[in-house]
Amino acid sequence: MSQPTEARMGNMLASSATGTTFLIMIQLASRIFTFASNQLILRTLSPIVLGIAAQLELYQVTILYFSRESIRLAIQRQPLTPVSTSPPEIKNDSKTDGPSSQDQLAVSSQSVVNVSYLSLCLGLPFTILVTSLYQYLAPVQAADIPFFKTSVAVTGFASLLELCIEPFFAVIQQRMWYEKRAAVEMPAAFLRSLVTCSSFLCASRINQPAGALPFALGHLSYSIALICGYCWTMFGKANERRFTFLLSKIRSSNPSEYLWELFPRPIMSLAASVFLQSLVKHLLTQGDAMMLAALSTLEDQGIYSLAANYGGLVARIIFQPLEESSRNLFSTLLSPDEKGKRNETQVRAAKEHLIDILRAYQVLSILIFPLGPLMVPQVLRILGGRQWASTKVGDLLSLYCYYIPFLAFNGITEAFVSSAANAREIRNQTVWMGAFSTCYALAAYLFLEVGSMGAYGLVLANIVNMAVRTLWSYTFIRTYLYRHGDGIRVSEVSMRPITYIFGAIATTIVAKQGMLEPSGGIMPAILFSGVYGLLV
Repeated sequence: MSQPTEARMGNMLASSATGTTFLIMIQLASRIFTFASNQLILRTLSPIVLGIAAQLELYQVTILYFSRESIRLAIQRQPLTPVSTSPPEIKNDSKTDGPSSQDQLAVSSQSVVNVSYLSLCLGLPFTILVTSLYQYLAPVQAADIPFFKTSVAVTGFASLLELCIEPFFAVIQQRMWYEKRAAVEMPAAFLRSLVTCSSFLCASRINQPAGALPFALGHLSYSIALICGYCWTMFGKANERRFTFLLSKIRSSNPSEYLWELFPRPIMSLAASVFLQSLVKHLLTQGDAMMLAALSTLEDQGIYSLAANYGGLVARIIFQPLEESSRNLFSTLLSPDEKGKRNETQVRAAKEHLIDILRAYQVLSILIFPLGPLMVPQVLRILGGRQWASTKVGDLLSLYCYYIPFLAFNGITEAFVSSAANAREIRNQTVWMGAFSTCYALAAYLFLEVGSMGAYGLVLANIVNMAVRTLWSYTFIRTYLYRHGDGIRVSEVSMRPITYIFGAIATTIVAKQGMLEPSGGIMPAILFSGVYGLLV
């Protein structure tokens, strides 16, 4: 391996590690602020209002997901080199030196800025469509909540505002400027929590029921803070890097090629393929929330929302930043050269990074399986008060602990697939996503309708969903690596058998000895957790 290539890979891996740290800091700060504000209002917040808040979050996530997800994934596959969009006959054939590295960066960044504006164009019709559907399908109980329609309108407007930062976000992701992203998103998360909590406390002080409006105001303040923060951080960089954050041509070209000058063909082709896949993937990702919203009461939705938010803290704080930074790293390492070939050394580096994360996830899983269900009822009893310290909530949170590892493994393997797959392979994955949807729907029907397991059944259906998706992704990864001269074996990923045996024994002890009951006391649970953690 040449020294320039080795240095470049070292820089990419270092940037990825630094980026992961900053992304974890963002998630940690966001969750701490949210957790603190929720604790201030949780004891006076009814499950019905929390259910409305969960629906508002699903409503906003749906708008943002369909508007920007496919664009973001396509942009991540855009390397920091110029996109060739000019027809061959108009290229400069002179013997002068080629464009400088600064010019190459400018061309590359301008192309992703241009494409990112499509998110806002998609966002407006999606906001109108999703708002109309949500208000039409909303339960009668929700319509009786104070300020319900106002909350929906404010949340929709906040979603459109959040899409306005996509040009800034695209450049930050492309150049791995995670410290700038942290500097913007951490204060924005603090402001959202502050506004949400303050609104509830003010409404409580004047004895005025606010419904879910404080949550909507929190979303709005977050979007405004993002816009102000990114404008303050990024506007000076446009002149330095020789590109503009406005929609602009990359270079002068034939008028017939004007559209492809604004939106390069390779990015648009990939974005179209990913968009079709996102329609199915969103149903799989948010299927539990959609089914709850359609089939259960607002109280059940509130209880499930609490379980998902508390149970998913580890996933959001650790797994999500790792997945995001790894996807960016995989996209850089696995991007083809001008001849369409991939560097075997970079492919091997991507494989080693994936193996390291998979092994780390296995260690965390062995810790989570017995200790999660053991500690959850104890912590819930302290934090939630009597209103939330019920057997139903505790059992649901305990079951959710088993779901978290499946969520983690699926996230990192799909990050590799989305970075390595070409447009044809992504379309093939979309077809398989349809099969996964069928598996998920069948599992949900068996657990919910046949087994009458309610929210517990949804968690089990999600485990089945993540398991089959991870299995497909792992199969794709093995085929991809074998095709590029370096396969992956189970022995490279797995740990020693004694580790799995030890984890299974500990999980069985926790279940058999009845230590899941809050009456068992928190001190025995802490003692058991400490000893088990040290042994692992």
